[in-house]
Amino acid sequence: MTTFWSVWVTVITLGTIFGILAILIWCLKDKMGVEEGADMGHEYDGIRELNNPLPKWWTYLFFAAFAFSAVYLTLYPGLGNFPGLLGWTSSPQQVKSVAEMNASIKSAQENRQLDEYSKELDDANKFYGESFKRLANNEAGTGYKTIPEIAADPAALRVGQNLFLQNCSQCHGSDARGQKGFPNLTDNAWLYGGEPEAILTTIRHGRVGAMPAWGETFGEDGVHEVVSYVLNLSGRKVNSREAAAGKVRFAACAACHGTDGKGNPAFGAPDLTDNDWLFGDSRADVTETVMYGRQGVMPAWGNILGEDKIHLVASYVWSLSNQRSPESAN
Repeated sequence: MTTFWSVWVTVITLGTIFGILAILIWCLKDKMGVEEGADMGHEYDGIRELNNPLPKWWTYLFFAAFAFSAVYLTLYPGLGNFPGLLGWTSSPQQVKSVAEMNASIKSAQENRQLDEYSKELDDANKFYGESFKRLANNEAGTGYKTIPEIAADPAALRVGQNLFLQNCSQCHGSDARGQKGFPNLTDNAWLYGGEPEAILTTIRHGRVGAMPAWGETFGEDGVHEVVSYVLNLSGRKVNSREAAAGKVRFAACAACHGTDGKGNPAFGAPDLTDNDWLFGDSRADVTETVMYGRQGVMPAWGNILGEDKIHLVASYVWSLSNQRSPESAN
């Protein structure tokens, strides 16, 4: 954080601690000028107020809390940019890329730095690493099982499902049915192909999809005609004159979607003849897509999960559209 916010946090933290301490010490002094235990002359619902000091156990507990806070803030980060004498961190805070994160984690593990995230990763790899390897690799240990072979193992499929929930469900949903802009993984509509190797490639390297904007090229009327033709391809009732005009303009779209509109997995161009629409199937949604284009990014997980986990996740994803489940696999 900046110097200003570092000072701000430090002042607020120390000010609060010392302020409470000052109030406590002030309250410990008898300012009433009467004997301890004397009646103060006040009564509330039959309860008489006496000049008694604060309970000692309560006071000692407060002083213990102050002592603990002093030790904690000296050893651990908590006062702005002060790192603490132990050098402990919850995670690498300054990294800006996966490569920097991996380098930071490796450095922390090799130098035994007090980086909590690196420590937990190291512990997890030691504890679970062999299990991931055993589930993903063949018995001879000479290579990976095929995706269908891994999916046939209920234990491997359950682990793949857990990894999916931890890393992929934020976009695709816990049921993998996706949402607007994020593909449904349980059907057979695949932008880049649903074969095992295609799924592995998608997870390992990620995907970057780009649908160009055609608004300036076609104009508003031209976009309207192309949308009519595209909707007609999927069996929707549209104005036949508009669809015929849109078919002529669609020649510019055929480079990716094909002359028949069935798409091309090599480019991630969707099939326009079915009823699976990634960004919505209403005329307004399709018009927005053609007019302004779409940008889609699937992040690469190769350097994050590693090959063993990638194979397990890929097996689970493949199983979703191939009638497999952790309970039914055998």
